[in-house]
Amino acid sequence: MNCFPDTSFLCAIYRTQATSPRADAVMAKRTGPVRVTSLLLAEFRQSLRFQVWLHTKDKARGFSKHEAQQMKLDLASDLKGRVLEIAEVDWAAVHQKAEELSDRYTEKGGHRFVDLLHVATALHLGAAEFLTFDANQKKLAEAEGMKVPV
Repeated sequence: MNCFPDTSFLCAIYRTQATSPRADAVMAKRTGPVRVTSLLLAEFRQSLRFQVWLHTKDKARGFSKHEAQQMKLDLASDLKGRVLEIAEVDWAAVHQKAEELSDRYTEKGGHRFVDLLHVATALHLGAAEFLTFDANQKKLAEAEGMKVPV
């Protein structure tokens, strides 16, 4: 599968939510490891920590530390089992591509820098598909010629 996911897609894999059935269907069709980057994994783990923090402030928000730990364990298992594979990237080239995307699209579309980095990374890796549940990021990926199948 020549694709690259974002954090919203990883969250749908590792925590049951409304988008999980669509993420699971994509993962079931894969023919090899899904490439991820150290940046994507760091953002995912940070999002888990942030959700735990939210939960400590208001039990109706976020999720428990136990749930976050299980998600991290499941992620580690998928990395070990090669469901996910960490891709080596030329970060200088990715940053340059993100800058180009920002110049072309941010003033009209309001894109966040980390979203630009994920799309730039996907392009750098030659991904044909971008896996996201973020509507704005989907627009950016599609504008750059990638399919967004979810």
